[in-house]
Amino acid sequence: MEKKSCCSVTRVASEPNREMAEQVFSLKEKRNRRHMDQMVNLPGGEFLMGTEDQEGFLADGEGPVRKVFIKPFAIDRYAVTNKQFQEFVEETNYVTEAERFGWSFVFHLLVSDDVKRTVKNSVSGTPWWFVVDGAYWKQPEGPDSTIEAKLDHPVVHVSWNDAIAYCNWAGKRLPTEAEWEYAARGGLEGKKYPWGDELLIDGKHQCNIWQGNFPIENSLDDGYLSTAPVQSFQENGFGLYNVVGNVWEWCSDWFSPYHASVVNPTGPSTGETKVMRGGSYLCHESYCNRYRVAARTQNTPDSSTGNIGFRCAVDIG
Repeated sequence: MEKKSCCSVTRVASEPNREMAEQVFSLKEKRNRRHMDQMVNLPGGEFLMGTEDQEGFLADGEGPVRKVFIKPFAIDRYAVTNKQFQEFVEETNYVTEAERFGWSFVFHLLVSDDVKRTVKNSVSGTPWWFVVDGAYWKQPEGPDSTIEAKLDHPVVHVSWNDAIAYCNWAGKRLPTEAEWEYAARGGLEGKKYPWGDELLIDGKHQCNIWQGNFPIENSLDDGYLSTAPVQSFQENGFGLYNVVGNVWEWCSDWFSPYHASVVNPTGPSTGETKVMRGGSYLCHESYCNRYRVAARTQNTPDSSTGNIGFRCAVDIG
């Protein structure tokens, strides 16, 4: 049913979700652009993508550092929120894959004692991931949870397919991986994080990641155990919030450790997993320090967890 995938986990579907595919297709004609005032226009051009830092993961294809050219585009300043996703669902009656499967992955410290007693499965190798019946975007920690106090938090438990459906409704698309990294760097060249090379600035946290003994104890030095509001912390040089930490963000590309094109790259034409970028609130240097701007990982298009979200992009010019 599942296999380990960095600090997120993978849903292995028993068969293609035909009903989901039909649902996504039916939304492709809804092209009225939504929430354009919450996007930033970027000029594109040439930038240095990737890293050869020793902290990087060679097998992930983080390197080599290479000059990449991308055309102008616009991107959301922050991840799609629960409020925005709720607007989409209310208008379209869309049903996410987590709802169709009837379960999703939730981090063990976020599950209530009542729900914990109903959990029958955790993930082999990463037992802090519980398979929670009834967990989906509107009940992110299980049936007894709600988003009422988290409307300004990033939506989670959205698969790549769900993200595409939202983008189609919003008249947008997912960013390519190259666009995502260009935007995340915020105009800085060769830096580890969107703000520079040091994790803390004047002793202050700049993103929502794990502090303490992962996965047992979180000291909450940054103020959060789970997701943070999308406009938390300082924006980067391009005005984007939380491009590292908080939630993993889907990109449009199929994942590959190899990089063929350096002009408006879009990734391989086919694949089994999609690229995710930025890390999440569960990332920690002892296990998954993929909250660096060059870090990357992958997941199947039908996978959903409590730490995966997305932001949108559009073409301009």
